[in-house]
Amino acid sequence: MPDPARVQQTRIVRFARWLVEHGRAQLDDVTDYRALHAWSVASPGPFWAAVADFFGVDWQSRPHTALAERRMPGAVWFPGGTLNFGQHMLRAGQDDQDAVILVAETGERSSITFAALREQAAAVAGHLRALGVRPGDRVAAYLPNCVEGVVAFVATAMVGAVWAQTGLDYAAPAAADRMGQLSPRVLIAGSGYRFGGKVHDRRGDAQQLRELLPGLRHTITVPTAGLAHPAAGADTSTWAQALAAEPDPRGVAVDFDHPLWVLFTSGTTGKPKGIVHGHGGVLLEQLVSPGLHMDLHAGDVFFWYTTPNWMMWNAQICGLLHGATTVLYDGRPTYPAPDALWRLVADLGVTVFGTSPGYLEASQRAGLTPGKDLDLAALRLVGVTGSVLPATANEWFREHVSARVQLGSMSGGTDIVGIFVASAPTTPVYDGEISAPALGAAVQVWNGDGAPAPAGTPGEMVITEPMPSMPLRFWDDPDGRKLRDTYFDMFPGVWRHGDLTAITERGTVVILGRSDATINRHGVRLGSAEIYAAISDLPQVADALLVGVEEADGGYWMPLFVVPDGDHTPADLVSRIRRRIAERASPRHVPDDVIVVPGLPHTKTGKRLEVPVKRILQGADPERVIDRSAVDDPAALDTLIASVRAAKRREP
Repeated sequence: MPDPARVQQTRIVRFARWLVEHGRAQLDDVTDYRALHAWSVASPGPFWAAVADFFGVDWQSRPHTALAERRMPGAVWFPGGTLNFGQHMLRAGQDDQDAVILVAETGERSSITFAALREQAAAVAGHLRALGVRPGDRVAAYLPNCVEGVVAFVATAMVGAVWAQTGLDYAAPAAADRMGQLSPRVLIAGSGYRFGGKVHDRRGDAQQLRELLPGLRHTITVPTAGLAHPAAGADTSTWAQALAAEPDPRGVAVDFDHPLWVLFTSGTTGKPKGIVHGHGGVLLEQLVSPGLHMDLHAGDVFFWYTTPNWMMWNAQICGLLHGATTVLYDGRPTYPAPDALWRLVADLGVTVFGTSPGYLEASQRAGLTPGKDLDLAALRLVGVTGSVLPATANEWFREHVSARVQLGSMSGGTDIVGIFVASAPTTPVYDGEISAPALGAAVQVWNGDGAPAPAGTPGEMVITEPMPSMPLRFWDDPDGRKLRDTYFDMFPGVWRHGDLTAITERGTVVILGRSDATINRHGVRLGSAEIYAAISDLPQVADALLVGVEEADGGYWMPLFVVPDGDHTPADLVSRIRRRIAERASPRHVPDDVIVVPGLPHTKTGKRLEVPVKRILQGADPERVIDRSAVDDPAALDTLIASVRAAKRREP
């Protein structure tokens, strides 16, 4: 439960008190999160206008109103308002305060102060303008986690150009599948990255990518991971030359919905879709999600383990909006030891740490006791997203990390570069549940007929009111058809997110997995997350993938693929798993087959490939179902497909 004394000092309570004092909302208790949320979704225009005023958005031209057209898709937010996101990124921190700290898995560190960030962003903005980059042009980045990437993004935003990025772990053709859609004018290319104790040289891929990007006019080379690029040519410049350019600190005034960046879907099941977000919508979402839900403020040290391929890279650098120091990590999270990230948190005095359920489960399996072995006194919040957080992870966290630190599970997505459901400093945490819908997110659970599902009953997560960070559009979708088909096909005018979800009697949220991967056996629907939760604390299980397959003859086959952790015989492991699922989930949902494999593939952001594997099991051609370049371990994908075929051959 939240500490009442601490709650009074939080920004979310200050915001609620400000609303009352300024006559913006009627709230009997400023610490009552449910009341604040109810007002935020009943009055979306006034809520988001209040966010802009409370955080002091620097309008270069003030908008006529907050929400001119309250519809989905096509809501019109803050018409007439102009601003610049990059300018907001530079205004909060003290000159001598570290803005960004980069930590390599070797332990090497580099950093940049807010003063230096302002100077370097102005120089790179001047260099981009000298190269002819104008508002609306695209700047593509092929970089690892690095300080230069943050500087380049801020400079791009200041110019009004559109940012897009992939990490160096994408091969050149895969990176081109994404950024080539945008025909970027400038490419900013790194030379290598660190992972698992090795330096991966990507200079050849960077050169190949240049040749694959249509319309590219110039490349800025950045030495990363200690590797130097070849000498610059007529159409290239070095990072040093960019920093030496005539600085231009102006942040061009752009419309509220002017494109800021393009984020790409995982691309595992088809060509990656480019999701376009705007300056104003991202700004307001990133004021609310870290500023109110995480209570992020000046002086905090903010570290979220992520890669440039995931929207959390974009979200974590938005800590700069609040004057927080942002920490980047270049490397494997478990190298050189499973406690690598916990040691970083202790060494840097991290106050807000973001990670995945997978890392917490790996810490549990490794027998780590960070709360006992390390000084985590500065830590206030551990945010968790990327997949469903099982209840056993909460139990381990309280016992072995801290009973004082809030473990805040949240879920949102690349779609809104923000959150739909989350914790807040004023909400209690219940094991296996997410505390509440996020402020401004009108989350409901509907059945297939479009009626609200009873409390505790799984259904489709829907959003019934517009949010300013919803996509402006998909790239290369001139009539909006792809966007409508993705979010509004099932319930016209209402956003369907694709998560199988339940809202409990107390208003907490339980996400059970993707709704298109729901297990439906013997007429009983079950989310795959419930099976994963049942076996999450088995130390013998390192990873698992469950699918339910409707077969052509009317049958239903439900295999569970398992990666063992340690030296365990398959027969012993299978019996343990079957017994645990029957006891903790449902006897009806014990898998037909438990197939032991050496490894499982995931998306580049670590998500399970339930839907593609299901389609392969139904007979689809793997080459048509899944793009190997979007998978973290193609060899594991090959092994999985071979295991699937072997299992099918064993069937009577």
